[in-house]
Amino acid sequence: MLEITDLTYRIAGRALFEDASAFIAEGWKVGLIGRNGTGKTTLLRLIREEVGKPNASIRIRRGARMGFVAQEVPQVDTPMLDIVLAADEELAALTAEAETATDPHRIADIHTRLGEIDAYSAEARASAILVGLGFGQDELRRPAREFSGGWRMRGALAGVLFSAPDLLVLDEPTNYLDLEGAAWLEDYLARYPHTVVVVSHDREMLNRSVTHVLALDDKKLEVHVGGYDAYLKKRAERIALQSGLKAKQDAQRAHLQAFVDRFRAKASKARQAQSRIKQLQKMQEIPIPLEERTVPFHFEDPSELSSPLVVLDECDLGYVKGKPVLKGVSLRLDHDDRIVVIGPNGQGKTTLVKSIGGRLELLGGRRTASSKMKIGYFSQDQLDELRAGETVLQHVFDLEPTWAPPKLRSLAARMGFGVQKIDTKVESLSGGEKVRLLLGLMAYSKPHVLILDEPTSHLDIDSREALIHAINEYQGAVLLITHDIYLAEACADRLWLVHAARVRPYEGDLEDYRALVLSADRPSARAAPGFEKGEAPKAATKGGSKFTLQQKLAGAEKALNEAQAALAKIDAALCRIRRSSRAIMRARPSSPRIARRRRRSLRTRKKPGSKQARLWRIEPPSPQGERGRFVL
Repeated sequence: MLEITDLTYRIAGRALFEDASAFIAEGWKVGLIGRNGTGKTTLLRLIREEVGKPNASIRIRRGARMGFVAQEVPQVDTPMLDIVLAADEELAALTAEAETATDPHRIADIHTRLGEIDAYSAEARASAILVGLGFGQDELRRPAREFSGGWRMRGALAGVLFSAPDLLVLDEPTNYLDLEGAAWLEDYLARYPHTVVVVSHDREMLNRSVTHVLALDDKKLEVHVGGYDAYLKKRAERIALQSGLKAKQDAQRAHLQAFVDRFRAKASKARQAQSRIKQLQKMQEIPIPLEERTVPFHFEDPSELSSPLVVLDECDLGYVKGKPVLKGVSLRLDHDDRIVVIGPNGQGKTTLVKSIGGRLELLGGRRTASSKMKIGYFSQDQLDELRAGETVLQHVFDLEPTWAPPKLRSLAARMGFGVQKIDTKVESLSGGEKVRLLLGLMAYSKPHVLILDEPTSHLDIDSREALIHAINEYQGAVLLITHDIYLAEACADRLWLVHAARVRPYEGDLEDYRALVLSADRPSARAAPGFEKGEAPKAATKGGSKFTLQQKLAGAEKALNEAQAALAKIDAALCRIRRSSRAIMRARPSSPRIARRRRRSLRTRKKPGSKQARLWRIEPPSPQGERGRFVL
């Protein structure tokens, strides 16, 4: 399907590819991976011939149709469903021609071809794709101009998927999808009948949806069978093998060089020394892949603050008085909570975290928070809040206006911005670098609560790993909204489900929720468990709050510890009584006869270990009341 041979490409003198080669066969699902800035998006643009002249190093199967998400759907009055149907150019052309054709033979050919491409189920297939990506059934006929840019981008993705090209090329498709949409897309790509090349930093997608990994590393391309975890395992094995070979080669080189240094000036050994020199010159250096260092994230531990940090009591949350997005929310956030907020887009996840963070006024109810609490809030929307035209150093200056420039540069370096980046204007930073700057600025105040709304959309896999470590080492509370299942599973121990204007703890894990999403057309199309009409969510009831459950748990643990301590004391007392009774029984035989035998044994006993000493032994009385015995 796709063959890349000896590809070399440079941008402004910087080489992105040098003699890179790869082969992708028909039907493969390939995940293109690599660090940010290594050239993944450039490679996709080269394949689509969007940059540079047509490159003879890249060849696609003759006649193959290629599909990709070029840009979002324009703001037009055409319904979203019709835009998706129009993405299949052959279907659209045949449908239009069928309405105007007059030649009976041509009409027959048109309808035959429409049957071959399954045109009569086209509307149902397009609707299923749109619903899977998050659109409601009542939104399919709405004009495209009524949707935001993110939703129009979903419409463009739906059009590409509907056209079912022979080669489907996607660049970070989950960036504008929620967790439900990402789960649906993973399942769809795994069942897609043609070839897929997808750039993604979503580890779960790379494990579930792809059959091969195309790694861009050190300006080369290399194809590996399996998902991302399989690639990591094979890469580690290869590095270990190369490291071993490298060590052996270094030892051999040192041995040869020692011989040359010792006998080079000796006439009788000069020929042998020259032979060793030639061997050294012929040795090819064994390369070992260098581990590129990812600058870690770090969140300073906050000062101690007693729980609860935030309590919402029967609160209505929203933006317009009388039209709440969420109703009757009763929740509590403690200092050690790690919570992921899940639910379809548009249900109110961001509304919830903004209300908890105090960035949104309540429409009703009461919010109680500690007066000393500090909240760090990150949202993708904040990327637009960075001041264009100003450098990283100027943004860091806002934190400590009285500090000298060297001290400010040191602070920026701790955030991950070295000498080369500190004087860079923010509009020239990559998406991942902007995220890093915002997180660094947010964490400087040592917040007690971190509220992270989709923090990973612009981070590569290694940076996501660094963020996971930073969150797990952080000692405060974390409230997280993310479509990255791997991040959520690694950082959180509780789930809050936002659905149907209610919020409740979700009792299952993310795998259970993913199965729920895939088993239904859309979570919004059916009532979630516990959210039936007229039923209040269990988590919102006062008796089922987290605080009450924690109090009950603490009381049960205290009672259990007291019972275990009492049981240990009883066991110790019984052991003492048992030992005392045995000593008394041994000291006071139960009959004169046994006493006489014991005295006789003591009179006749020889040295320890002698034959006579081993002839007799006294068996003491048993605890059951049996008399002691004198036996051979």
